[in-house]
Amino acid sequence: MMDALYDQAILQRARAATGAGRLPQPDGSAMIDNPLCGDRVTIDLTLADGRVSAVGHLVRGCVLCEAAAALIAEKAIGQAPAALRAVAAGIKPMLREGAPPPWPELEIFTPVRTVRSRHDCVELPFRALTAALDEAGA
Repeated sequence: MMDALYDQAILQRARAATGAGRLPQPDGSAMIDNPLCGDRVTIDLTLADGRVSAVGHLVRGCVLCEAAAALIAEKAIGQAPAALRAVAAGIKPMLREGAPPPWPELEIFTPVRTVRSRHDCVELPFRALTAALDEAGA
């Protein structure tokens, strides 16, 4: 079962580390941690013309957390805050209720559905994204 959680698509996404690193002057930034497992994610973002123009992240966590943060950094550019909030709101139902993934690329996380203790690993970067949008006033 654990092999399914860390399949090649997730490992590749985490290794690619799209957006890894902090932004120098973000419009919004948020750090969220999970004290139960020790994962910690910081998401920085900048906005231009009502859309996300840059995303950076710093992850101290497992491969699932790293892959989710990298996916956010890849997909969020050019998105309106409301669309990103809708994606973030769709993560929990995707994992806990079997709802369809809000982005097709999130399909790689469907094996996590059966391992409740790993749901937070995928959800954490999306909670940080929402908090960073809040801080940016978006």
